[in-house]
Amino acid sequence: MREPDGPGREAGPASQQGMRRANLALVLRVVSRAPRSRAEVAAESGLTRAAVSSLAEELIAAGLVVEEGPAAPSGKVGRPGTALGLNPDGPAGLGAEIGVEHLGACVVDLRGEVRAWRRQEIRNRGRQPAAVMADLAELLRRAVADAGLRPAGLALAVPGLVGADGALLRRAANLGWRDVAAVAELRLALRAANAEELAELPLRADNEANLGGLAELWLGDGPGHFLHVSAEAGVGSAIVVDGRLLRGARGYAGELGHVPVHPEGPRCACGAHGCLEQYAGESAVLRAAGLEGVRGDWVALLAERAEAGDEEVRAALGGAGAALGIAAAGAVNLLDPAEVVLGGGYARLAPWLLPAMRAELTARVTVRPWSDERLTVSRLGRRGPLLGAAVGVVRSLLADPGRLEEP
Repeated sequence: MREPDGPGREAGPASQQGMRRANLALVLRVVSRAPRSRAEVAAESGLTRAAVSSLAEELIAAGLVVEEGPAAPSGKVGRPGTALGLNPDGPAGLGAEIGVEHLGACVVDLRGEVRAWRRQEIRNRGRQPAAVMADLAELLRRAVADAGLRPAGLALAVPGLVGADGALLRRAANLGWRDVAAVAELRLALRAANAEELAELPLRADNEANLGGLAELWLGDGPGHFLHVSAEAGVGSAIVVDGRLLRGARGYAGELGHVPVHPEGPRCACGAHGCLEQYAGESAVLRAAGLEGVRGDWVALLAERAEAGDEEVRAALGGAGAALGIAAAGAVNLLDPAEVVLGGGYARLAPWLLPAMRAELTARVTVRPWSDERLTVSRLGRRGPLLGAAVGVVRSLLADPGRLEEP
């Protein structure tokens, strides 16, 4: 799901209805920072107290806002007003994830708290989309039942290129899929699972690396300019510039996994030679570690063996780190991000990837001297894409609460 443009960037309202929707979003932005009395909302938003009272009643009726009790003392004479806050039992964000080796579902409330989290380990490589969507629909149905909240929308994280319309998965090489109508397939699966209400939700698909990068932007501790590099089966990245995701002309920006690091290297599933994925992706690292063909959670396996002192595994991870450093150095020279953030499976493997990455970045970054402090590790790790999907739904709702009224 596309991230909202943010405060002050929406088109100017052309009608009273547009102005009302903009003001509803403005009130929500104020109370989302911390509970506020109506008077405090008026002072911070620039709206009149009468307008805030009217808008607050609409938001309460829509289930987006609740009265939390007396507001914190302001130091002014008189009884404190009633504090308004986001409703933890109001509309929720629903996220879904298709991985090569897993499926995921997540529900977050308006305050961004995770209310349900389900993950199913299942090998999806080579499976038909309809079968994968059927399993995912059941997982989503269970997650919504766990949370007991009403989703306002659904976002799907997928390991591949998604068209600008957020509906068509054009290519997911590690799944073996091409030109899959992901949104339509998931709607059909939800209906077959007797989850008609979920099938009718606003629904978009997005690349898992994009959603992982957005989660880092929204929930992480870093700056608004960074390159987020992540891995599951393949290698992906998200480019965040000035607090916004850089998508490119067709929505395909960030395919770091298919940047050639050794042009004469092995042929990649994408058809090119020497791609980063051939040195730092799941299959490549397992092969270098002497674990080719091993099933299960490859990240956990490599981390456990590296922690135990397995030199072959440590050498394989060092080689992957060097390849990552080469690719990241090119991106740093081109984009000049404030940080390079390791996320996804790489966050768990960071202790053995970082030394070689730092060495390559130091040797190759020429736009300015490289500082090791600019290479960081995401605290979200492998949870990033699914969190990004669910939180993105909530952020879109808070940016335009009036869309709840739309058919």
